[in-house]
Amino acid sequence: MQRELRRKDRAVDREQAWRILEQGEYGVLSTVSPEGQPYGTPLHYCLMDGDIYFHCALTGHKLDNIAANSRVSLCVVGKAQVLPDQFATLYESVVAFGPATEVLGAQKQAALNALLDKYSLDFRAEGLKYIEKMSGKARVFKIAIEALSGKARTA
Repeated sequence: MQRELRRKDRAVDREQAWRILEQGEYGVLSTVSPEGQPYGTPLHYCLMDGDIYFHCALTGHKLDNIAANSRVSLCVVGKAQVLPDQFATLYESVVAFGPATEVLGAQKQAALNALLDKYSLDFRAEGLKYIEKMSGKARVFKIAIEALSGKARTA
Protein backbone atom coordinates (compact mmCIF):
# COMPACT_ATOMS: atom_id res chain seq x y z
CA MET A 1 0.00 0.00 0.00
CA GLN A 2 1.28 3.49 -0.82
CA ARG A 3 0.21 6.73 0.84
CA GLU A 4 -0.88 9.70 -1.27
CA LEU A 5 1.95 12.10 -2.03
CA ARG A 6 1.49 15.78 -2.71
CA ARG A 7 4.30 15.73 -5.31
CA LYS A 8 3.18 12.79 -7.43
CA ASP A 9 5.90 13.63 -9.96
CA ARG A 10 8.49 12.65 -7.32
CA ALA A 11 6.84 9.37 -6.28
CA VAL A 12 8.94 6.21 -6.60
CA ASP A 13 7.52 2.77 -7.31
CA ARG A 14 7.20 0.12 -4.60
CA GLU A 15 10.38 -1.68 -5.67
CA GLN A 16 12.47 1.49 -5.41
CA ALA A 17 10.85 2.42 -2.07
CA TRP A 18 11.83 -1.00 -0.67
CA ARG A 19 15.38 -0.59 -2.01
CA ILE A 20 15.74 2.76 -0.23
CA LEU A 21 14.37 1.21 2.97
CA GLU A 22 16.67 -1.82 2.71
CA GLN A 23 19.78 0.26 2.05
CA GLY A 24 19.10 3.01 4.59
CA GLU A 25 21.62 3.45 7.36
CA TYR A 26 19.22 4.83 9.95
CA GLY A 27 15.70 6.14 10.26
CA VAL A 28 13.78 8.59 12.39
CA LEU A 29 11.02 6.89 14.36
CA SER A 30 8.05 9.15 15.07
CA THR A 31 5.69 8.48 17.96
CA VAL A 32 3.06 10.55 19.79
CA SER A 33 2.70 10.94 23.54
CA PRO A 34 -0.65 10.49 25.30
CA GLU A 35 -0.82 14.31 25.45
CA GLY A 36 -0.41 14.54 21.67
CA GLN A 37 3.23 15.68 21.70
CA PRO A 38 5.12 14.31 18.66
CA TYR A 39 8.51 12.74 19.27
CA GLY A 40 11.08 11.73 16.68
CA THR A 41 14.18 9.76 17.48
CA PRO A 42 16.90 8.49 15.14
CA LEU A 43 17.66 4.78 15.34
CA HIS A 44 19.22 1.86 13.55
CA TYR A 45 16.86 -0.69 12.05
CA CYS A 46 16.76 -3.72 9.83
CA LEU A 47 14.23 -5.45 7.61
CA MET A 48 13.27 -9.05 8.19
CA ASP A 49 10.39 -10.93 6.58
CA GLY A 50 8.87 -7.69 5.29
CA ASP A 51 8.82 -5.96 8.68
CA ILE A 52 11.07 -3.35 10.28
CA TYR A 53 12.90 -4.19 13.52
CA PHE A 54 14.74 -1.94 15.95
CA HIS A 55 16.28 -2.35 19.38
CA CYS A 56 16.24 0.07 22.28
CA ALA A 57 16.75 0.39 26.01
CA LEU A 58 14.38 -1.13 28.54
CA THR A 59 12.67 2.18 29.29
CA GLY A 60 12.38 5.59 27.70
CA HIS A 61 10.19 8.25 26.15
CA LYS A 62 9.56 6.44 22.85
CA LEU A 63 8.58 3.28 24.74
CA ASP A 64 6.10 5.24 26.87
CA ASN A 65 4.63 6.66 23.66
CA ILE A 66 4.41 3.26 21.96
CA ALA A 67 2.69 1.82 25.04
CA ALA A 68 0.06 4.57 24.78
CA ASN A 69 -0.26 4.49 20.98
CA SER A 70 1.46 1.80 18.93
CA ARG A 71 0.94 3.67 15.62
CA VAL A 72 4.34 4.90 14.40
CA SER A 73 6.15 6.01 11.29
CA LEU A 74 9.76 5.55 10.27
CA CYS A 75 11.35 8.03 7.84
CA VAL A 76 14.52 7.00 6.01
CA VAL A 77 16.56 9.31 3.79
CA GLY A 78 18.78 7.54 1.31
CA LYS A 79 21.13 9.40 -1.00
CA ALA A 80 21.07 13.18 -0.68
CA GLN A 81 23.06 15.95 -2.31
CA VAL A 82 22.48 19.67 -1.78
CA LEU A 83 22.72 21.73 -4.98
CA PRO A 84 23.41 25.19 -3.50
CA ASP A 85 23.61 26.99 -6.85
CA GLN A 86 20.17 25.63 -7.81
CA PHE A 87 18.55 26.12 -4.39
CA ALA A 88 17.56 22.46 -4.52
CA THR A 89 18.46 19.01 -3.26
CA LEU A 90 18.73 15.66 -4.97
CA TYR A 91 17.32 13.04 -2.59
CA GLU A 92 15.49 9.80 -2.06
CA SER A 93 13.36 8.99 0.95
CA VAL A 94 10.69 6.65 2.25
CA VAL A 95 8.20 6.73 5.09
CA ALA A 96 6.80 3.50 6.51
CA PHE A 97 3.66 3.41 8.66
CA GLY A 98 2.35 0.72 10.98
CA PRO A 99 1.97 -0.54 14.53
CA ALA A 100 5.04 -1.22 16.66
CA THR A 101 4.93 -4.29 18.90
CA GLU A 102 7.57 -5.83 21.10
CA VAL A 103 9.03 -9.18 20.04
CA LEU A 104 10.45 -11.76 22.40
CA GLY A 105 12.27 -15.09 22.38
CA ALA A 106 13.42 -16.49 19.05
CA GLN A 107 12.01 -13.54 17.10
CA LYS A 108 13.95 -11.10 19.30
CA GLN A 109 17.13 -13.12 18.80
CA ALA A 110 16.61 -13.29 15.03
CA ALA A 111 16.11 -9.52 14.87
CA LEU A 112 19.24 -8.85 16.93
CA ASN A 113 21.17 -11.18 14.60
CA ALA A 114 19.78 -9.33 11.56
CA LEU A 115 20.84 -5.99 13.06
CA LEU A 116 24.29 -7.42 13.69
CA ASP A 117 24.51 -8.65 10.09
CA LYS A 118 23.47 -5.24 8.75
CA TYR A 119 25.78 -3.07 10.83
CA SER A 120 28.69 -5.25 12.02
CA LEU A 121 28.96 -8.24 9.69
CA ASP A 122 32.77 -8.22 9.81
CA PHE A 123 32.57 -8.61 13.59
CA ARG A 124 29.86 -11.25 13.74
CA ALA A 125 31.56 -13.55 16.26
CA GLU A 126 32.21 -10.69 18.67
CA GLY A 127 28.69 -9.36 18.03
CA LEU A 128 27.05 -12.66 18.92
CA LYS A 129 28.90 -12.64 22.24
CA TYR A 130 27.84 -9.04 22.82
CA ILE A 131 24.20 -9.88 22.07
CA GLU A 132 24.32 -12.80 24.50
CA LYS A 133 25.76 -10.56 27.21
CA MET A 134 23.47 -7.57 26.60
CA SER A 135 20.22 -9.15 25.36
CA GLY A 136 18.54 -8.76 28.76
CA LYS A 137 19.29 -5.03 28.68
CA ALA A 138 17.54 -4.39 25.37
CA ARG A 139 14.05 -4.58 23.96
CA VAL A 140 13.26 -5.27 20.32
CA PHE A 141 10.24 -3.99 18.43
CA LYS A 142 8.71 -4.84 15.08
CA ILE A 143 6.91 -2.37 12.86
CA ALA A 144 4.42 -4.25 10.70
CA ILE A 145 4.45 -2.13 7.54
CA GLU A 146 0.89 -1.23 6.56
CA ALA A 147 1.80 1.61 4.21
CA LEU A 148 5.00 2.71 2.51
CA SER A 149 5.56 5.78 0.39
CA GLY A 150 8.71 6.96 -1.26
CA LYS A 151 9.83 9.88 -3.31
CA ALA A 152 12.97 11.09 -4.99
CA ARG A 153 14.40 13.97 -6.93
CA THR A 154 17.20 12.69 -9.15
CA ALA A 155 17.68 15.61 -11.55
